[in-house]
Amino acid sequence: MMFKAILIDLDGTLLDTIPDLAAGANGMLNELGAPTLPLETITAFVGKGTERLVRRCLEDERVQLPADAQSVKQALEIFNRHYHAVNGREAALYPGVLEGLQAFRDQGARLAVVTNKPVEFTLPLLESTGLAPWFDAVVGGDTCERKKPDPMPMLHACAQMQCSPEQALAIGDSVNDALAARAAGIAVLAVPYGYNEGLDIRSLDVDGIVAGIDEAAAWAQQQSRRTGT
Repeated sequence: MMFKAILIDLDGTLLDTIPDLAAGANGMLNELGAPTLPLETITAFVGKGTERLVRRCLEDERVQLPADAQSVKQALEIFNRHYHAVNGREAALYPGVLEGLQAFRDQGARLAVVTNKPVEFTLPLLESTGLAPWFDAVVGGDTCERKKPDPMPMLHACAQMQCSPEQALAIGDSVNDALAARAAGIAVLAVPYGYNEGLDIRSLDVDGIVAGIDEAAAWAQQQSRRTGT
């Protein structure tokens, strides 16, 4: 086995969570007396954690609310309340996720979620979607001092999984995943259906682009055969 640990992003990689995130963000904007934003706009704001999502909503030219530290803190509290109410309500597994997770398990790999979503939302979401039993570790956006694209969460996950970065494989949908994995010395694959802040997935520095988690597992198996591990 070449890869002992598989580190997988959550939003845009395992689950389509945009409907719930948009409901939370627009609920926040409504409460602040601001216009709501289209789904595609909020999609481009996702990737660097909920605080960044809130800030970008406030700064949008159609909203133009104050985005100083205190204003963002207050708006984040409102967003959290709205998002807690809808978290997981419309979240949907992407095709091939369960098949891929099973294939990785069959290869003997351990699985971890590494996400910029705060743990208070991540754990209930994994439970409500039936994904929780698959994972040996969960690293959220507030688990470490820094979030992706910093390598710290990836390295923390490796420590939790008791493997070196060279023995891990990261899978994500965005530049944050690619940069974090590269900086940590971890091989990384990208899926093309996620959020990536509006950027072309083909622009990322990754080891491959795969159609889904199932194809990622097949890629990992092929790499193991090539190296004879």
